[in-house]
Amino acid sequence: MLAASVVIFCLISGCASGDAAGPIPVLNPPTAQENPQKDSLVRAPVVMVLGDSFTAGSGPVPRWESYAARAARTLGWQLVTAGAAGTGFVNPGRVRRTFQQSFDAELSWRPAPDLLILSGGHNDHTTPGRVYGAARRLLVTARTRWPRTRVVVIGPIWMGREPRWVPAVRDAIAVAADEEAAVFLDPLDHPWGRGAILPDGVHPTFLGHRRLANWLVTALHEHGAEPDG
Repeated sequence: MLAASVVIFCLISGCASGDAAGPIPVLNPPTAQENPQKDSLVRAPVVMVLGDSFTAGSGPVPRWESYAARAARTLGWQLVTAGAAGTGFVNPGRVRRTFQQSFDAELSWRPAPDLLILSGGHNDHTTPGRVYGAARRLLVTARTRWPRTRVVVIGPIWMGREPRWVPAVRDAIAVAADEEAAVFLDPLDHPWGRGAILPDGVHPTFLGHRRLANWLVTALHEHGAEPDG
């Protein structure tokens, strides 16, 4: 019994001398199901959205409940928003800062995102030529700063019937986007349905932002403009 016990102990502990000992067994690497940290290695796309009150939030709707934030949660983005209410490609608004100036101050110094979305024109009640020039300059600046970043431009957003001047501004922004190889998304004439507009008659409700987010998610997919990540 004693001899047998010694033999079993040596087999288990590897006490045999020299190369006579058997090879040390190699453990198989954990499978995906056994490695919960594997999913954490997948990087979420970084998306920057520059816009006006529709992006920054307005009335009872804060920035983190805007259409941009809702789309980010749906698609799993790392979101950075910039801009301010009342601003546009030309209009500096109360903050005295155009989209170009907001880009320079809030975004241009950051590492390149996977996707840049410029959303505006609602506050640019001016000549289409001025809007075109400002939009084109901003797009050139963004391309120069981040040559590999995908760029999407969203035209003026109106939850109700737009004024007569808006389509010409929309077209000017669309031309600038096309010339700079950016994807242009047009929300004009989209039916947002009842309950989408705040009592001010302009800005979206929580429901309106949810519908805007659904529209954006669908439009990005249809145009193949989702960030690569």
